[in-house]
Amino acid sequence: MQTYDIAILGGGIAGLSLAYFLGASRSVVVIEREENLGYHSTGRSAAEFVLRYNSPEVCTLAAISRDFFDHPPEGFTGVPLLVPRGGLMIANAEKLERFEAHFTVEQGKTDKLTRLSIDEAVAMATILDPSYLAGAYHDPEFWDIEVESLLQGYVKGARRAGVDIRQKAGVMAARDDGRHWLIDTEGETISARLVVNATGGWADPTAGLFGVAPIGIVPHRRTAILVDLPDGVDTRTMPEINELDDEFYIKPDAGRLLVSPADETPCEPGDVQPEEIDVAWAAHHLETATTMEVRRIARTWAGMRSFAPDRLPVVGPASDNPRFFWLAGQGGYGILSSPALGALAASLLIGSEVPAGFTRAGLAPTVFSPGRF
Repeated sequence: MQTYDIAILGGGIAGLSLAYFLGASRSVVVIEREENLGYHSTGRSAAEFVLRYNSPEVCTLAAISRDFFDHPPEGFTGVPLLVPRGGLMIANAEKLERFEAHFTVEQGKTDKLTRLSIDEAVAMATILDPSYLAGAYHDPEFWDIEVESLLQGYVKGARRAGVDIRQKAGVMAARDDGRHWLIDTEGETISARLVVNATGGWADPTAGLFGVAPIGIVPHRRTAILVDLPDGVDTRTMPEINELDDEFYIKPDAGRLLVSPADETPCEPGDVQPEEIDVAWAAHHLETATTMEVRRIARTWAGMRSFAPDRLPVVGPASDNPRFFWLAGQGGYGILSSPALGALAASLLIGSEVPAGFTRAGLAPTVFSPGRF
């Protein structure tokens, strides 16, 4: 039986970013139940980086993470992690008054937004239906995240630092001998002084295996479809399209068009699959807001977005057992916030100074503490 300082449960973006930032400061093992790393939420994300439109705390996490994305450490990746995309915010006639109020508020936060005429919006995204549009503005600060490069950068960096990563090693049981956790996996028993719960949608059930009280983290299903674009549409220059009330979003993806009804349906943790009604809503929104007709759907899928009761991440030791550490509840923001939250969690685990970005931004780590529940 091998013994480690820290066992990280979960090989998604949360657990692997933490493993990367812990590096060689402690002996670390990552325990992942699936054969592939990043299989669930990480591998099914729409992978966008934005600085606005989320809660103030999540926007601050994005701002703190920005420098890592723009200037990753040497050897982390051979490609840019952020690819400029730009975004259009749109509304129909029913919502025009609220659209104008929304634009005024957002314009007060930045000078980068450009109010567009209907013709200008259609020129940017030629699939849009002018008869649907009543309001539109352009935000240049939308980027596509190169998720696989980010994930592999974390994995390779962690392994170079000596982190062990065990796949197909689901946790079956755990017990506390007073000094170490004894973790029974599908293949072996592992001993660790501290355990990090980075299991995404399984965070509460995982806590139960360790005798720790759940927090109330609930996974929610999010659906997406891929459809072919009309001939002549250049996906390289087409912006992401977001509806004012987040009823849907549309963005280029691998030469096709990704459409999501932005659903958030509570679900059981697992290998979630799309429901027919949500697929139908995605197609409906596309046909309503654009001139496209959905004749064939190339692919459908669903992923999990797991939220704590206040919809903020949970980072820190459990109130009822300080050797059980939460890194969960990252909602749909785990990838864009991973540099900030991975570094923060590492600092709390090893007792080092909080990352400078948090101090500069005035964001106290206690905002994310499990003790708030």
